[in-house]
Amino acid sequence: MSDEEVLLEVTNGHLNTGLRGVPVGTCRTSFVTPTEGVHYCGYPINELTNFSPEDIVYLLFNKELPNPQQSVEIREDLAKRAKIPGDLVAVFRTLPKYGHPMDWLSVAIHTIGMWETTGDWKEDAMNLIARMPRIMGLMHRVREGRDEDIPADDTSLSMVQRFVSTLDLDEIDNDKMERVIATYLVLHMDHGGGNLSTFTGKAIASSKATVYSAMAGAMNALSGPLHGRANQSCLEFVLKIGTSDPVEVERFVRGELAEKRPIFGFGHAVLRSEDPRATTQFALGEEICPNDENFKIIRTLREVAPRVLAENPKIRNPNANVDIASGALLHHVGLEDPTYYTTFFGWARVMGIGAQIVDERTVFRNGKGTPLYRPKYYAEQQTLRHVE
Repeated sequence: MSDEEVLLEVTNGHLNTGLRGVPVGTCRTSFVTPTEGVHYCGYPINELTNFSPEDIVYLLFNKELPNPQQSVEIREDLAKRAKIPGDLVAVFRTLPKYGHPMDWLSVAIHTIGMWETTGDWKEDAMNLIARMPRIMGLMHRVREGRDEDIPADDTSLSMVQRFVSTLDLDEIDNDKMERVIATYLVLHMDHGGGNLSTFTGKAIASSKATVYSAMAGAMNALSGPLHGRANQSCLEFVLKIGTSDPVEVERFVRGELAEKRPIFGFGHAVLRSEDPRATTQFALGEEICPNDENFKIIRTLREVAPRVLAENPKIRNPNANVDIASGALLHHVGLEDPTYYTTFFGWARVMGIGAQIVDERTVFRNGKGTPLYRPKYYAEQQTLRHVE
């Protein structure tokens, strides 16, 4: 790609469209194609689902999958960084219990940055990644009123095991929970450079604000119902349906469309077929919870909704996306409150956004970093006038 190559002819029609399709930069961690979905550093996501989250962190930061020794080393490195440098439980106790968990997560990230910021982009990004399992577990515990007798953070465990150990729920299958969360994290870590949360994080970092400030802003972007909170809305949608009977599900879908309400879990801005991340989660569900009531509902939805949506010629992709199955799986393993689901999305994206921030700040433009983001806006409905 040369400096003179024309990538896009910008017209008035591109204005006020949220930069849809307007080239802004390049991305080294991932890309998305209409048929195979997201790829991490060139690898299609469906080839990576059996890797651990730690191995995918290594991939995103180093652009190569780790060999066995490197896989051990990334785990050891994250373990050394895991200790939170302050009393996060005390901070969480001061927050309004009715505040959304995504707001709590943003506050936690900002708070840790106030306690400790090295100023080194990669060091801070890796430190935050290492601390996310404990942040997530402590947030759950305090919000649930279980803020006493919290197990110590055992850094000999994997990141997902540390979260499950901190959560310390009774009467759940820890192995099953760990598998669902590990798969979820791998599937959600990155999705190109231009999604809202990633773009927001990189834009904030371009001012040379800290990694923590940038990531807190990224989490705020992710919290919106048009972005990451869609996975919360999707399970709420499934619970509202309440039956896996195909006739009733179709009646419900048509009723929602008639009322001009969204059909959550279907469609995608780039993909033109079923999201491979959805396919992976359906396969996992068929293995671990085929008779779960919510899973049976989404199984029926997977058959009914695309057929009904395809009747509208304006809908280019009526197929299942990543959000359709994740809530049912999380619910099945004991995480039954859907308001938390976007925080798992946030946990995953901290890894991908962290890698992209490090690239933009230390690699791009021969190490000088991407300049301060400053898109151009045209004045509208304004003429020069003076106070009389």
